[in-house]
Formats: sequence, structure tokens, C-alpha cells
Amino acid sequence: MGTLYVVATPIGNLDDVSLRALRVLGSVSLVAAEDTRTAAILLRRHGLKPPVVSYTDHNRRSRIPQILERLKEGDVALVSDAGTPAISDPGVELVAAARAAGYAVEAVPGPSAVVAALSVAGLRAGSFRFVGFLPRAQGELRRLLQDTAARAEALVAFESPARLRKTLSLIAEARPDARLAVCRELTKVHEETFVGTAAEALAHFSAPRGEVVIVIEGGEAKAPPPDEALAEAEAAEMRRLGLTRQQAQALLQRRYKLGRRRFYELWNQAGAGGEG
Repeated sequence: MGTLYVVATPIGNLDDVSLRALRVLGSVSLVAAEDTRTAAILLRRHGLKPPVVSYTDHNRRSRIPQILERLKEGDVALVSDAGTPAISDPGVELVAAARAAGYAVEAVPGPSAVVAALSVAGLRAGSFRFVGFLPRAQGELRRLLQDTAARAEALVAFESPARLRKTLSLIAEARPDARLAVCRELTKVHEETFVGTAAEALAHFSAPRGEVVIVIEGGEAKAPPPDEALAEAEAAEMRRLGLTRQQAQALLQRRYKLGRRRFYELWNQAGAGGEG
């Protein structure tokens, strides 16, 4: 049985391909490519001549059974239009189908537009959320942007140049003070990364072109709501152990971020008699 290799390919600069990726692409019995023209350019550049078939969102239902048949005979490589396959592209269905059929699936890591954008943005991104392409519906996009303000994690997304200015306008309304990075044409000849507020980016990009990745700085994470059931149970235990209300108040208010009034309510609910 063959192995399905998930091979990352350059997102722009053809020199970014790894030695392992070239070795795998030169040895497999078939390359399933999201864009056969892009794959052909890379393969010709390195003198590789494996059979190539298209694998797209439009033909994946008919193509998956064919690729699984080829895996019975030998190894197959999956490549996307650019970067790492199976992330916001139809490759995920092929990977799932291959695993379900019992075939080994191996990653051949390499270029990623998401990681590349994060690395050059210079924004706080100890954790981040990748959402693929941003929603087209304005209401849905506004809700997503409002949600980012309540999270400490950065938001990373793809956007088309045709919609970039409209998106920046919405970000300027929803999060006017947030810093963001607009990374355009990463690793290509006209690579550009602009860092600033959405309003500043809107003034900068009058007629954007090329592929775009946006990184939006995270907001201030909201403290989780207190677990009041747990707080009440702990108050009852403190009563049983004989702690005074003043002693319990200092502990419970700090531990559960309770207001004074809410503490009194929980304390009273925790026991029927006296203040303890």
C-alpha cells in the first residue's frame, strides 16, 4: 500500500521548496495538484516528471476514488496551489478519505502563508486563530471582529485584493485602535507588509493587488465568569468549618472575583442560620 504525502510547496519564491519535498515529488507515482499549471512550473524548474492530475474543489468527489486506487499501487503526493495543503483547501477531504481507507498519510512540511505573515507582522501573537478567508457577509464579519476584541489571541485570515478596502473599513469601525498587518504577495517580487491601524492601512492601499494575509492583534481577554455554584459550595464548607463571614469574604471575593453584594447573597444561600 502506498503513502499519501501532503507536500508543502512555495507560496511565491520557487527557491523555498525543501529538499525532502523535491525528493518526494520525484519519486511518487502520481501528483494530485490543486493547480496543475503551478505544479508544472515547480516540477519543470527542478527537472521532475511525475504524472500530474488536477484535484480541485470542483472535481474532488470523482477524483478521490481514483486517487485511492492509485494508492493501492504506490505513493501519491498532494500539493495545493501554494503553501501547505489541506488548510482552507479541498485537500482535507482527500486526507480524510485516505486515512479512512487505511493508507498512511505523511506531512512534508514547508512554506505557509499563515506562519510567514505572523513572523513578519511584529504583533503580539503568542496564540492565534486562523479562520481561512474572512466572511463575505458584513454582519458575520462584524461579529467576528467584535469577538476578536474579547480574545487575547491574534486573528489571521486570507482576503482577496478586491475586498480588502471594504474589509479594512469594517475593521476600522469595529476595532479602530487595534494594530494589524496586511501582508501582500508574500515571498514574491512585490512583497509588502504594512503594519498600523485599519484606517492607516485603508489610506495606504488605494488599489491593492495580489494575495493578501491579514493579522489582527488580539484584544484584552475577558475574565471567565465566576463559577458561582462552586463558590456557594465553598461558602457552605467554610460555614461548616466555622469561618466567620469576614474571613470567608476575603477568600471568596479574591478567588471568584465576586462583588460584595453577590458575596453576601451566596453566603446567605450557603447556610440557614447566623453568620457563622
